[in-house]
Amino acid sequence: MSVGWMPREEWVKTQPRALVASCVLLYDTRGRLLVLRYSPDEPSAGHWWLPGGMLDHGEDPWTAARREAREETGLDIGERPRLIGIDHRVDVLGTGPVLDCYFDGGTVAPTAGVRLSPEHDRYAFLTLDELTDPTLVMHRPILTALHSAARDGGVVCLREGRPW
Repeated sequence: MSVGWMPREEWVKTQPRALVASCVLLYDTRGRLLVLRYSPDEPSAGHWWLPGGMLDHGEDPWTAARREAREETGLDIGERPRLIGIDHRVDVLGTGPVLDCYFDGGTVAPTAGVRLSPEHDRYAFLTLDELTDPTLVMHRPILTALHSAARDGGVVCLREGRPW
């Protein structure tokens, strides 16, 4: 059945909706990746992941990545965005589709101290080979692809955490 012409504001309401999140890859001077562990009171308690989170209303992905890095680590990642990856996940915990935007945050100065928010209880700088915690092992393909994109100056497109 053809609906025919409809005003743009009505047509937009018929389109798929997706949440958008931003994460940032930060490295120490030895090239190890910064990961954070969620605190016991958080929904993902005990899981490790990158600094990042959902966009606030009206916020662009780069601004969200900078804000989340600052909130979760106390680190300022600078002014120049470099997108290194997009991941499309079809359904996240029953909330529907999510687009994750990943940015290269560069190298953390040796004098910059990581200050965790209450959301996290631990941090570590790890090489890809040191990602042995089960919550990181399951994300190794995405972290490897993102690390390569950051190193090579490229951008990787992911579907459900896997390059395609």
